[in-house]
Amino acid sequence: MNDYRMDASDLLCDFLSYHETVRGHSAKTVDEYYLDLRTLFRYLKQRRGLVKDDVPFDEIPIRDVDLKFVESITLNEIYDFLSYLSRERHLNSASRARKVSTIRSFFKFLTNKTHQLQFNPVEDLDPPKILKSLPRYLSFEESVKLLNSVQGRNQVRDYCILMLFLNFGLRISELVNLNIGDVHSDHIRVLGKGNKERILFLNDGCKEAISNYLVEREAQHPLDPKALFLSSHRTRISKSAVHLLVKKHLGEAGLDPDQYSAHKLRHTAATLMLQNGVDVRTLQEVLGHDHLNTTQIYTHVDNAELRLASRANPLSDMKQFSSQDESKKKE
Repeated sequence: MNDYRMDASDLLCDFLSYHETVRGHSAKTVDEYYLDLRTLFRYLKQRRGLVKDDVPFDEIPIRDVDLKFVESITLNEIYDFLSYLSRERHLNSASRARKVSTIRSFFKFLTNKTHQLQFNPVEDLDPPKILKSLPRYLSFEESVKLLNSVQGRNQVRDYCILMLFLNFGLRISELVNLNIGDVHSDHIRVLGKGNKERILFLNDGCKEAISNYLVEREAQHPLDPKALFLSSHRTRISKSAVHLLVKKHLGEAGLDPDQYSAHKLRHTAATLMLQNGVDVRTLQEVLGHDHLNTTQIYTHVDNAELRLASRANPLSDMKQFSSQDESKKKE
């Protein structure tokens, strides 16, 4: 994480501190806000000729960015910045949309919260259009194949990890941050984005997988007594290690590890739950989504109503006859 207080002006520090202390956003989220705004301010200082030409972009200081500087920012400059991100930095629409969200939040803070600005220049700022593709996921049969293929020295641990991914759609950060104290007889406590807690109730398969792993974990004599999932060094398992083990078992199951990942197992869990009668609002709670429309993308993956609509069309049973078949009928 960056220590933004070393480089940011008081104005920017106040904004970041507000999100960290008042809004309760995670250090990672606050760090992303800082990086987004630092890039914007560096771009504007360079564009306005406020730094020497020989100063590398990544070394442009922003500590002098004050209210007068921010007050002078125009909507056209923001659109130029977004074009720069697309052309020069090759950021996709989703990454640029996140920066738009940060910029809008910053100016909203200065106008609506602290009233340091009377006019919000980005109030009408349009975010880039994000082309959403349907999530890739494993079928039920492929999921069973994946679980049944788990072997090797860490078989019990890896099977448990895959079960939690496939049953609850955990984010990889949520899984690696699970502590032994988060596991209870019938549920686990998950700390999600923005430090939001949620309770996930365990089914019999997950209970058995966790129970078997806890026995093995105890025999390892953990160096990190809090961590639920341990590495071969008996410390908390890392995100990269989980990525690798998922790819490894996908390959061993005959599934393409280039097409699937730990995050695709989250998509799989969501799709399987919807296919088996879980309503979208309950799924939102299970996945830890802030907004329902984030969850609703899964309703387009295998929508039973759309299948029924297709079959209900009176032309659904129409058969294509060859010209030879037609001539035989006429005879």
